[in-house]
Amino acid sequence: MASMMQGARASMHRVAGVHAGVTRPSRCPMSPSCMRWRKGRRFSRIGIEYLRPLAVMTWFGFARFSPFLRRRTAMGAAGKLREMMRDPAYRKRYEAFKAEVGEIDPQDPKLLDAYLLPDPDQVRVRVYEADSVHKSMSSLRQGSIIVVADQDFHTVEAAFKEAFFTHTSTSPNLQIIASLDVARRQMELEGYELVQRALQLAIELRHEINNHPLISKYFRAATPAEMIPAEYRPSGFADYGMPEWTIAKTITALNEDEFVLDPTRITLLCGNAGYDGTQFKALLASEYDIQINKTSRNSVLVQININNTRSDLAHLVKALADIARAIDKRLVDGGAPEQAAFAARVKALVEDVPDLPDFSRFHDAFRENPKSATLEGDMRSAYYLAYDAAAREYVKLNSKEIDERLKKGPELVSAKFVIPYPPGFPIMVPGQVISPGIVAFMRALDVKEIHGYNAALGLELLKPDALARLQDEKIRPHAPETAPATV
Repeated sequence: MASMMQGARASMHRVAGVHAGVTRPSRCPMSPSCMRWRKGRRFSRIGIEYLRPLAVMTWFGFARFSPFLRRRTAMGAAGKLREMMRDPAYRKRYEAFKAEVGEIDPQDPKLLDAYLLPDPDQVRVRVYEADSVHKSMSSLRQGSIIVVADQDFHTVEAAFKEAFFTHTSTSPNLQIIASLDVARRQMELEGYELVQRALQLAIELRHEINNHPLISKYFRAATPAEMIPAEYRPSGFADYGMPEWTIAKTITALNEDEFVLDPTRITLLCGNAGYDGTQFKALLASEYDIQINKTSRNSVLVQININNTRSDLAHLVKALADIARAIDKRLVDGGAPEQAAFAARVKALVEDVPDLPDFSRFHDAFRENPKSATLEGDMRSAYYLAYDAAAREYVKLNSKEIDERLKKGPELVSAKFVIPYPPGFPIMVPGQVISPGIVAFMRALDVKEIHGYNAALGLELLKPDALARLQDEKIRPHAPETAPATV
C-alpha cells in the first residue's frame, strides 16, 4: 500500500470496487436484511440519519467500467444515494413514510424487519473505499488506491492524511505509482471493452466446465444458487448461461438481490476428483503453468481478469480434460482397490468436512459484565496480556490435558488469533474460551497453513492464574487517589 495516496490523488472518484466474489446491492441500504448485515458486519456507525460505509475492495475495481456491475460498487452506490437524496420524488416518498411511521426509536427491535428511509435533509453520504488495483487491473503488485466520496471530507481531511501517513512509506515506489496511472488510463480508454470481454469469457468458461461430458464428471463451477441462499436471491436467479438465462433476469438480480455472484470469480470444485485445494493448485502450477491464488479444502478459485484471452480459457479447459482423462484411466487400471480408495478420498473431501465452529465467548476476565446476554469482550487486554511470558502457556493440541480441561477445567483461553488457511478467518481470538467444537475442528484440519498456531509447541493459552489475577484486580475496590479531607 506504499503508493496509495499518490494513486488516490490521481484516481479519486474514478476507480471503484466491492468485496470480491459476492457483492451487496447499491440501492438504499436500509432494508431489513441490509440493516442486519450492516449492524453486525461492516459499518462502524449505524443510524437513521447517516450512511457512512467503509468498504474494503479487493478484486472488484474493474466493475466501475461495466454498466451492469457498476451498481454493485461502493462509488456506484454513493452516486446513486446522492442522486436519490436530491430527487423531489424521493422527498415525497420520505414525507409519506414519515407521516405513516412517525418518530423512530433506534432501540426498537422491530426496525430490523422494517424498510426504512433516511431523511434527505439530514443524511450525509460518506463512502471510503480501499481498492487493490493490482488484483483486477494492470498495475504492479501492491498497487492500491483509496477512493473517497465523502460529502464532509473537508472536516476530516487532515485526520485522514495523518492516519494514512502513519501506515505508509516516506519512500514510495515510483514504478508502482506510474503503473497505477497506466492502469487508470487503460481503463478510461478501453475499460468498457476489456471488462465486457472478461465477463463474456467467464460465463462461457462456467458453461463449458459444467456441460463438458468428461470434465463435469470430476469438476464443477459453483453456481449462484449453490453459493447464495435462496432467501437472499428474491429474483430467483440461479446461474449464468442457463437456457432460460437472459440479460433482463441478470439486471433484475443485480438490482434486487441481497447478494450477487461476480461471474469472473469461478469457484471450481475439485473434491470429486480426489484433490484438495492445495494439491490441485500445485498440480495446475507444476504441470500446466496455471496460477491459482485462493484454495479451500475441496475447491480453488479461478479468477478471470481483463488481460485473459480465449486461448487462456482453452488451455484451462484442456488441462481439466487431461486431468479427468487421467483419473478415468487410473480408476480403470487400478481396479476395485483403486476405485474404493478413490471413493473414500472423495467422501472425505466432499462429505466429511468439519463444521466451522461458532464463536464461543470471551473469558469473564475480559468482559465488563459477565452476566450480559451479549458476547462482546475486551480483546485488546487479552492480546497484550499474551506478551507477558509469565502469563502464557502451551498445550499440545492432541494431548490428554486438553480433553481433561475441556471436561473439568480450568478453561482453555486463547492467547492469539488462530487463522487456518483456508478458510482464512479466525477460529480463535485473544481472550476467547476454546470450546470442544473448536478443538474438534482443529484436530480435523488437514491444511498446512494455520497462522497463530505452532504444532511443535501446541495451542498458546493464557494461564489460569494470570486470568484469576486479572479478575481479582477488576473486582477489588481501589483506594482513593487522594486522602479524604479532614474535618
